[in-house]
Amino acid sequence: MSDYELAIGDRAYSSWSLRGWLLFHAFGLPVTTRQGRLYTDDFPRLMAEFAPARTAPALRLPEGPVISESLAIAEELATRHPEAGHWPRDPRARAIARALAAEMHAGFGALRSHCPMNLRVSYQDCAPPQEVLADLARLSEIWAWARRESGSSTPWLCGDYSVADAFFAPVAARIAGYNLPVSPEAQSYVAAHLAHPSFRMWRAMGLCDGADQPFYARPWETRPWPGPTPLSAEPVPSGPSVNAACPYSGRAVTDFARIGAGVYGFCNPFCRDKTVADPEAWPKFMAIFQG
Repeated sequence: MSDYELAIGDRAYSSWSLRGWLLFHAFGLPVTTRQGRLYTDDFPRLMAEFAPARTAPALRLPEGPVISESLAIAEELATRHPEAGHWPRDPRARAIARALAAEMHAGFGALRSHCPMNLRVSYQDCAPPQEVLADLARLSEIWAWARRESGSSTPWLCGDYSVADAFFAPVAARIAGYNLPVSPEAQSYVAAHLAHPSFRMWRAMGLCDGADQPFYARPWETRPWPGPTPLSAEPVPSGPSVNAACPYSGRAVTDFARIGAGVYGFCNPFCRDKTVADPEAWPKFMAIFQG
């Protein structure tokens, strides 16, 4: 169990929670998550345990105090774990990354409002108003500026994946989910997010960690999710399975799924369903599948 404890909301919908979790997982830091379902009494009950924070993500430090706001969490983790690489080592790239993260933290209100993050669906057209189009133009502008000024030769904005990229992951999800118009260069950046291992894990969990939230439903025509196409997979009622122990917990299998040509076992429905959602997102499962 990790010394850090992170309060999050629904993975499919809570963009701020996604940022907070990426600050750990994408940088190789362990964290224990506590989830509260949005728009239910469950969420305020959880947040009461993380006072004085009022919103997710909220982080309980090993010494006990709780800090909230993803930018504060990012800075605290970068200070405590300089080896993790939250910020670029190069001073020029680091300054650019910090400027980007700060603008994302405080801006793009029209985009947030018209296109709340929903990792469970992608719409054909959301009729973005002019204010949203202006936000998208600004994103394309600062993303191109960051890559040019930092000299990045990777898919990311300032060289290696950094806090700036973690902060823009929910924006990439919005562009994908609402089929928003951006420049070809910006679209390539979105595609890099959709394929990022940590993002794929989070989305796979978000597809099966609770019922759809009615607040996020929109009356628009849908299309397939534009990220990597997952392997064919479906739950099945029984085994036998290729494996006797769950790839994640090591416990005896009780729930089963057909993935590719084989049947595989898991220790509970969530382990099964997150794997069915995107088998290739899970290295521990793929080690069995490919072996």
